[in-house]
Amino acid sequence: MRILVTGGAGFIGSHFVRSMLDGRYPGHEDTRITVLDKLTYAGRRENLPEAHPRLTFVCGDICDRELLADLLPGHDGVVHFAAESHVDRAVNDAEPFVWANVVGTHRLLEQCGTSGIQRVVHVSTDEVYGSIEQGSWTERFRLEPNNPYSASKAASDCLARSHWRTYGLDLSITRCSNNYGPRQHLEKIIPRFVTRLLQGRDLTLHGDGSAVREWLHVDDHCRGISMVLDKGRAGEIYNIGGGVELTNRELTGLLLELAGADWDRVRYVPDRRVQDHRYSLDFRKITEEIGFEPVIDFKEGLADAVTWYRENQSWWASLDA
Repeated sequence: MRILVTGGAGFIGSHFVRSMLDGRYPGHEDTRITVLDKLTYAGRRENLPEAHPRLTFVCGDICDRELLADLLPGHDGVVHFAAESHVDRAVNDAEPFVWANVVGTHRLLEQCGTSGIQRVVHVSTDEVYGSIEQGSWTERFRLEPNNPYSASKAASDCLARSHWRTYGLDLSITRCSNNYGPRQHLEKIIPRFVTRLLQGRDLTLHGDGSAVREWLHVDDHCRGISMVLDKGRAGEIYNIGGGVELTNRELTGLLLELAGADWDRVRYVPDRRVQDHRYSLDFRKITEEIGFEPVIDFKEGLADAVTWYRENQSWWASLDA
């Protein structure tokens, strides 16, 4: 089998690629992978093996029709991670998000249809649902994105579904909760807070820290995606949740404890212009249909992530936290 992974040099995509190359997903021990990544600020070639007999790396843009037309033929499947993904950047300048997430997804799926691709997994986010005060989102909840990033992802989800319904593309959509783990860019809260603490710098917590996020280790997320790739039904959406909900203040307390720091290192700053208060996924569907369950204990996974950033300062020292 031969799979194209878009955005495969980013945080989640590179973990998926490395895990598959390491033979961690049953049935894919011989799968060959082509990574297509533009290598923007969040995609790094060093996130992937320098050389591997089953890996081909291509630096390029999913918006490039000619490149896609040359690259896609001969592949059996596509796992589509490539996306702009940071809310604050999207609020400041939404156009790159519309271009990459909407236009890029359209052009990729268009070429998948003409190139005879047999299977596609479109990787999305729980943020397309908006915010939920009580309970948890099932896959049947309506989409109510509240910022340009989540709106662009919701639009890409709708495009993905349309390519299944209109053109018969064998495609499934996954929507995950907040990921954490090694090699995550410092724009995200956990690596940003960890690296600032390691540098002796203060933390900035938005609002009163009461916003709630659900957490999922990147390893569990990627394993879920691999299971959807193999067993997911065409046209279906699968929530991939971690089952651990914390306020940002609770998360901050855990990180302070792991770093041996006190609350005097925390400064409160005004909240985002639009702040979703709570995310929570109901992921019983993927459990019942496919057999996925998150297995990494959050506190253990968080401690391991802190250790990784402590031991790999050369990876992040040049990045802006």
